[in-house]
Amino acid sequence: MSETREKILSLKKYMESKIIGQEDLVKKLLITLLADGHALVEGAPGLAKTKAIKTLSECIAAKYNRIQFTPDLLPSDITGSEIYVAAKGEFEFRSGPIFANLILADEINRAPAKVQSALLEAMAERQVSIGGKRYVLPELFMVMATQNPIEQEGTYNLPEAQLDRFLMYIKIDQPDAASEKKILKLVRGEIKEQQTTPIRLEIKDIQAARKEVLDIHMSDAVEEYLVQLIIATRKPAKYDKKLSGQVMYGASPRATIALDRAAKINAWLEGRDFVTPEDIQAVIYDILRHRIILTFEAQAEGVSTDDVIANLIRQVPLP
Repeated sequence: MSETREKILSLKKYMESKIIGQEDLVKKLLITLLADGHALVEGAPGLAKTKAIKTLSECIAAKYNRIQFTPDLLPSDITGSEIYVAAKGEFEFRSGPIFANLILADEINRAPAKVQSALLEAMAERQVSIGGKRYVLPELFMVMATQNPIEQEGTYNLPEAQLDRFLMYIKIDQPDAASEKKILKLVRGEIKEQQTTPIRLEIKDIQAARKEVLDIHMSDAVEEYLVQLIIATRKPAKYDKKLSGQVMYGASPRATIALDRAAKINAWLEGRDFVTPEDIQAVIYDILRHRIILTFEAQAEGVSTDDVIANLIRQVPLP
């Protein structure tokens, strides 16, 4: 085991000791970080979404900012703006909270589309344009957004263009009974919280891990399987006529790249130097669930993108 991977696994173990019952969330956040992407985490209030993201930021020696999204938030509250300085007789740019390494966009869907769109350029191009000038964001830049389910009162749908900027769309559920009991006992003080010493990662450690992931091998057969899964979202009739009536738009090449990266990182975290179909299946829901647009008929029938992805996995033959 390399020293870099050992550090990442130590971080994973530490986070799991702090975020009880959300091991999958912890793993997916680390995959997003190592893939140089952004993560959108959805779940009901009280499921430790914000705590998980904040815990990750505390373990990395980098600048962290939190932006609380509200209906009255303005785009300039995120990106910053030009302020007139009377003493100088000129405008001066004052950077907003987006200028950090790790950004927590808390309850992102509580702000209207105009505000959410302020993140588009930053997430896609790692820069902000203000007053005709371009301001480059840090090399390590990750947006970790949380949102409550859309059906909750006072929320807005995120535009499809912004959703596509997120590498992963992670949905979390309630903890199981064993985890629930452990949480209860911790709150009561009946058991002590594990005093695990966190590994303080430097930015260079994350960059080293990203380089190691590039060496993970993917065979031609597994690569073909990955590509066919993506193609099946665009031409579902080839595999199942029912699917063709459920999918309006399939995944873009950006999804192919994301699935490739995430599958390799999943294999790396599992201690393998090659990708298996199981690695692809382990991350495909989080990669595709926000990149497949369903037909109105499918939505009316209560079909979800997760249902479509599950059907694709069944239909596309394994290598």
